[in-house]
Amino acid sequence: MPRWKSAKTKKAAAKRFKITATGKVMRYGAGKRHLNAHKSSKHKRRLGQTKAVSETHKHHITDVMPFSHRG
Repeated sequence: MPRWKSAKTKKAAAKRFKITATGKVMRYGAGKRHLNAHKSSKHKRRLGQTKAVSETHKHHITDVMPFSHRG
């Protein structure tokens, strides 16, 4: 009989997403790594803030982060 495979956290996802106490999945904005000279300070500031992942994609992230389930 095959052994049960233990659940493991995908470290790539753990570095990119955070799960809040209420269960929301938060992400950072893309597009802040380079080519920033032409972007306004307001735009760059907004990209540095966290945003909630849409409900459509939330379950994909929570599947690969089994020990982060909250809420």
